[in-house]
Amino acid sequence: MCQLFIEAESERWLSRTKSLRIEGVVTSIRLENFFWDVLAEIGFRDDMSVNQLITKLYFESQQAELDLSNFTSFLRVCCARYLSLVADGVLSRCEKTPIKKNGIDIILSQENQRTLARRRCFTREPSI
Repeated sequence: MCQLFIEAESERWLSRTKSLRIEGVVTSIRLENFFWDVLAEIGFRDDMSVNQLITKLYFESQQAELDLSNFTSFLRVCCARYLSLVADGVLSRCEKTPIKKNGIDIILSQENQRTLARRRCFTREPSI
């Protein structure tokens, strides 16, 4: 099982730093190449560059009054959630289809239900 992860292309987990300007301030974000690729895919859907996507996520998280003391972790979780929604068949990859606000409440509710079901499934005590 571990071979699947260990023998993956090492380029995926190498980190890269990008600089962007948010509210006139130059900010640097360091992420693994894997996450930069996923952010590019998400941005592609909405016809945005990675910098535009990150800026939009930053401003919308500020508007929602989220405490994002670790914005880089937030971006990694955004990528993981996107891939989880793809794996669950809610979204499909490589489409130029924006992730719109319409239906977001339903998607979030269903995602929460799937998360609870997974937790129940994966936290069961093994039978003896």
